[in-house]
Amino acid sequence: MIRDLVSLERRLRAFVQTLPGAWEDHPWGETVAKVGTKVFVFNLARGGGKETHGPPGIAIKLDDSHAAVAKRPFASPTGYGLGKSGWLTLRFDLDESPTVAELETWIEESYRLIAPKKLLAQLDSRAPTPPAAKRAPKLAKPRARRAPPKK
Repeated sequence: MIRDLVSLERRLRAFVQTLPGAWEDHPWGETVAKVGTKVFVFNLARGGGKETHGPPGIAIKLDDSHAAVAKRPFASPTGYGLGKSGWLTLRFDLDESPTVAELETWIEESYRLIAPKKLLAQLDSRAPTPPAAKRAPKLAKPRARRAPPKK
């Protein structure tokens, strides 16, 4: 179980600020991380606030690591229909909780799913990332060839 939620909150908020174009917003009384107008982390700051709802944790959107993370005891599909779109809620109040390194990796994955290509290029140009941590590019589907016009 993560015991020092205030320190964890500070570290995750600082990590989010290192992502190009990322910023905090406070809709619905929550602290969320956005890139542009889109949220990539819900409930970013829950450890120190008195008016938080539910157990401490965050919600992030995952793709590549979704299946593996979803099997962990601290993960569950996010409510409000977001779970159907790849969002998972990660709780910090259980005996088994994610590590800070795991959280940072998953937050970056969530960011990569939401951020525009221009900002992803900035992120990738900053420092080399180990190949396993980089998101594999999606290959374009080959286009069907048109038959030549009949004469």
